[in-house]
Amino acid sequence: MDRHDRAARAWVAEAIRTVEADANRSCDTHLHVFPLPPRWGVELYLKDESVHPTGSLKHRLARSLFLYGLANGWIGPSTTVVEASSGSTAVSEAYFARMLGLPFVAVMPATTSPEKISLIEFYGGKCRLVEDPGTIYEESRRLAEESGGHFMDQFTYAERATDWRGNNNIAESIYQQMALERHPEPSWIIVGAGTGGTSATIGRYIRYRRHATRLAVVDPEGSAFYPSWVGGDTGATAPGSRIEGIGRPRVEPSFLPTVIDRMVRVPDATSIAAMRWVREATGRDVGGSTGTNVAAAVQIINEMRQNGQRGSVVTLICDGGERYRHTYDDDAWLAERGIDIDPPLRRLRSFLEF
Repeated sequence: MDRHDRAARAWVAEAIRTVEADANRSCDTHLHVFPLPPRWGVELYLKDESVHPTGSLKHRLARSLFLYGLANGWIGPSTTVVEASSGSTAVSEAYFARMLGLPFVAVMPATTSPEKISLIEFYGGKCRLVEDPGTIYEESRRLAEESGGHFMDQFTYAERATDWRGNNNIAESIYQQMALERHPEPSWIIVGAGTGGTSATIGRYIRYRRHATRLAVVDPEGSAFYPSWVGGDTGATAPGSRIEGIGRPRVEPSFLPTVIDRMVRVPDATSIAAMRWVREATGRDVGGSTGTNVAAAVQIINEMRQNGQRGSVVTLICDGGERYRHTYDDDAWLAERGIDIDPPLRRLRSFLEF
């Protein structure tokens, strides 16, 4: 091994230590109880992934992707890291790239919220916005090739980069935190699909640990995941989702349909109404994808009650509502797009009355 190779290996070793130290400094995320009437015999829990250092569930994924790239020899001391993203993964990857002193470029749809763009730039990243969301993959590959860098490709590697058997992944964390609850083994865990990595990790862990929990994956309108799962067509395409962070115009390689027990499609108006309703009911400021999760949880809890079932349901707070002040939280923005959240908001408000 020559001097250059030794120096590169030493840099990688220090980079891995640095990334792992970030995880060691951060306590696990909180599991909050959503206030449901005790007489129902059903509990709803929200695992708050917005408290990660970069404010979203994607912090876990970004850390895993960097460790995966470093251990595979794809990322070195002068590598430009490029990612295709709808925003939150890019925010987290920009954070880790700055930590390691590496250039970072995010390729994102032009509709990405300005708050996310500002966060990426705050961490030293550059943003490349494209009009057609379907072109983010090719543009990312092109930029990585031109710079001699590395395309992180979260949509391919999300399900590979995380150790689904444990090692403090999100599934293991949920079960540890549920251990002393009235119904410690959840009847349902509900998550959205962006890359498919979170649902793959949780679904595999459930089977590996022989839990009876069922996994529901929630999908916004305009996404390809739901029609693919229902029809069994892995080549299904769709226009794309307006709910940032979940839903895709194509079925991503990390999406693993065989570990999913059920999929629920949620209209955009319901997702955004649920985002605001969670804030009313809990005081927690959450984003649109959390609204999608909670809307599906409400549907499943209603079904459990109708069937006389008791148990627990767990879903995720994916990120905070402060990232969507100029979009989902803006009534003028909704009106311009013909999104009427009043009917679903009334239904959600009545949910706790029965």
